[in-house]
Amino acid sequence: MNCFKYVLFVIAALVLYVGTASASGIDFDKAIVIGSGPKKVVEFTDPDCPFCRKAAKFFAGRTDVTQYIFFWPLPRHPKAKEKAQFILSQHDKAKAYHDVMSGKLDSQQTFTITPAGIKLQEEQYEIVKKNNVSATPTFMLFGRIIEGFDQKKIEEALGR
Repeated sequence: MNCFKYVLFVIAALVLYVGTASASGIDFDKAIVIGSGPKKVVEFTDPDCPFCRKAAKFFAGRTDVTQYIFFWPLPRHPKAKEKAQFILSQHDKAKAYHDVMSGKLDSQQTFTITPAGIKLQEEQYEIVKKNNVSATPTFMLFGRIIEGFDQKKIEEALGR
């Protein structure tokens, strides 16, 4: 193999390596599970991130997906942590997730939060850190990492 082909091979291998992910170390008992489709999507999200909200709307229309949601409320969104803790405090977390992500509760001044919701949000944050998540939303699907809501890439990975 000549030097040029070898360099291309190494670059391609690095791209494939960097773009893959393993969810084997994630405690899925800490996730909000939405849906029951055969295609599994791990999502790291912020309740006030506009791109995360677009992703929530996109996935709400897919019956072929099961989402595993972990919150990473960003400091630049001052109500995000409170909203995440509110969602994680509710008995019906999926409904609360949809209500918050749709913007339905944006005008609400205070949220009912339980110690269990606070603890779960802290546990989810530890999962975010262990997985070196650096952007919201971030998706893990079929061994790939997709940062940001890139609908085309997500549809390619999931199949339409």
